[in-house]
Amino acid sequence: MAETSTVNKSLRQHVHETLEAGRVETPIGRIVDLSLIVLITLNVIAVILESVPSIHAEFEQSFLIFEICSVCIFSIEYVLRVWSAPEQLALQHRTPFSGRLRYMLTPMAVLDLIVILPFFLGFFLQMDLRVLRVLRLLRVFRLSRYSTSMTVLIQVLKEEAASISAALFVLMMLIILAANIAYLAEHEAQPIAFGTIPAALWWAVITMTTIGYGDVVPVTVIGRLCGAGIGIVSVGMVALPAGILASGFNDALHRRRRQFRDIVDFALTDGVLDETEIENIHAEQEELGIGKKQAAAIIKESRNQSKVRLGSCPHCGKQIRG
Repeated sequence: MAETSTVNKSLRQHVHETLEAGRVETPIGRIVDLSLIVLITLNVIAVILESVPSIHAEFEQSFLIFEICSVCIFSIEYVLRVWSAPEQLALQHRTPFSGRLRYMLTPMAVLDLIVILPFFLGFFLQMDLRVLRVLRLLRVFRLSRYSTSMTVLIQVLKEEAASISAALFVLMMLIILAANIAYLAEHEAQPIAFGTIPAALWWAVITMTTIGYGDVVPVTVIGRLCGAGIGIVSVGMVALPAGILASGFNDALHRRRRQFRDIVDFALTDGVLDETEIENIHAEQEELGIGKKQAAAIIKESRNQSKVRLGSCPHCGKQIRG
């Protein structure tokens, strides 16, 4: 019984390492990752092409067969991810059932479930499922599991959530204020475009975001002064969340590079990298999303610094005589 449990745990760990993109580098894991990326991409293209009536009419049967095959693969993947969830480091202290339940409530697991639900709901709901079919486009967001850049972006959004929320709150207040002023100034002159504050909100949003369609414009003096004022203010206010996000993204990239450099420096404490250390460095490189050229440059610089610390010439490696 204990032997069977050990075998199941070993198999579960192997499945987890295969499906967990970028965490554990294995040949079969790379094949699975690449296959899923291609399949998700083809699904998104298929959903887009399927919306064209002529293409849908000609290839309707092919689209259906491809959808069935895709849903089967995604369903198997989802079941395997849930089954192997207890192997995740953050869930190992939980029981298998609670660990799987906790994983099923994570955003990515919920997204995995949403993208396969429309297909199965079609068997139970007698209604127009065109809206649910559009949900298949959400499969494109599953690519974020395989993109380090998206992982960094999500991390930055979490870290800067308070700052971005504050900037968006101020922007929203300015939009409401601008809509109120525009309503007071323009509702008599343009009762259709500015007859109500909700109607004026359209003009305020388009003006504050510097889009300026020109479909609705103020004609009174006060209205034009209001438009000029919020146009000037919005240049800085709209750019503020983008600036916060860009700054946070840059800081996150620098932190990852410093973390990778610290790992390399620690491995080079003795001036030599053995096979285990090289494998660990490569795994950390994949985990942190460091490019190969950048990683090679950091390792080279760390090697040179290590030789200097150990009393060797950083160029030829010969011992320096004091």
